Amino acid sequence: MKQPNISIIISTYNSEAWLEKVLWSYEAQNYKDFEIVIADDGSKEPTLNLIEKMKKEVSFPIVHVWHEDRGFQKSQILNKAVLACSSDYILMSDGDCLAREDYVKVHIDFREKGYFLSGGYYMLPMDISNKITKEDILSQSCFNLSWLKQHGLKSSFKNNKLTASGVISKLLNRFTPTTASWNGHNASGWKADIIAVNGLDERMQYGGQDRELGERLFNYGIKSKQIRYSAICLHLDHPRGYKNQESINKNLAIRAKVKSENLKWTEFGIKKG
Repeated sequence: MKQPNISIIISTYNSEAWLEKVLWSYEAQNYKDFEIVIADDGSKEPTLNLIEKMKKEVSFPIVHVWHEDRGFQKSQILNKAVLACSSDYILMSDGDCLAREDYVKVHIDFREKGYFLSGGYYMLPMDISNKITKEDILSQSCFNLSWLKQHGLKSSFKNNKLTASGVISKLLNRFTPTTASWNGHNASGWKADIIAVNGLDERMQYGGQDRELGERLFNYGIKSKQIRYSAICLHLDHPRGYKNQESINKNLAIRAKVKSENLKWTEFGIKKG
């Protein structure tokens, strides 16, 4: 098989309903030269069955990377997924983020040697997340602001993420106060750069492990571009039982050391020791 132009890593854990919607959003992409690499942090049989079913129903290749459930070990499975990517350019997102039809094309168009791309997401409430169907995704209705408002979405400045285009989106990307960090739900970069800093730090569980990867990329000399108003994804709501302050505090300490010591490499990444 021909090497795809971009590999897209989608993280998941026992969330079949959301993952199925997400995979349909990639079927709707107007740029087709990609593979999906599912980074599965120990899901049970229903997720495995869904992936086998979807392999037969979508037009893109799906690679399933899985390890046993040992609690929240997203950094470990993402590193395994990085190695499984066959393209030299990698986009990372999550199994709860629906990609608008131009999402992959935006990452392809903006990519540049010496940079990674930083996008954001639009958070949906649970009731709208549940209402979205396969048909709404394939028709792109669920990305339409009027459709979302009909289903209860409130007015907000953040709605510009859904409506901005052309010059307006470029201006919003330029002047947003949000830092162009590596955001695991919507970020892309060169595989060689990710390998050069040894991937994600596997000591880190929930809370900023994606940002820490970006901080080492900065220390390595990689710059970032802001595309939060151009690369659009809808975040489906869900509970976060894995969130805990102890993990967050540990990760903040690791990130502080990376910053103070200008660390480019982690001893706890893809290569150990």
